[in-house]
Amino acid sequence: MKDFVAIDFETANGRRSSVCSVGIVVVRNGEVVDKFYSLIRPTPNYYNQWTTAVHGLTRRDTDGAPLFPEVWNQVKDRIAGLPLVAHNRPFDESCLKAVLAEYGLTYPDYPFFCTLAASRRKLKLPSHQLHVSAAACGFELSNHHNALADAEACAAIALKLL
Repeated sequence: MKDFVAIDFETANGRRSSVCSVGIVVVRNGEVVDKFYSLIRPTPNYYNQWTTAVHGLTRRDTDGAPLFPEVWNQVKDRIAGLPLVAHNRPFDESCLKAVLAEYGLTYPDYPFFCTLAASRRKLKLPSHQLHVSAAACGFELSNHHNALADAEACAAIALKLL
């Protein structure tokens, strides 16, 4: 696969619609041609202790951030017509579907691929967590759970395994 978008969401709480940041990496002809990152004011707008412990974001970080529809307007044309790729596709795909539904927006029927599944199929590793799979593909993930850093790692895995 040489043309795709790696996407990663972080959430504020247990609701999939509570995306609080997004990172995308657009790959065309096997080369990264665009990157985008944004904080998002989540819906519903509260954070639980577990998610903050994972990614470090709090309500203070996102209270002034745009709502998802504004961010989506910056993303949708960048990713139009391209398949999406995520590490643990079921999570990121469900976040995208949930937040679009939250705002009454239509989900474009993206082909969606999973680098976690590809890693499990193709790499013999003790763990297939994003940072481990990325390292096995030659990418050093230094800011794990930052949505853009995770999308960059996912893109590196996809370029090697998909």
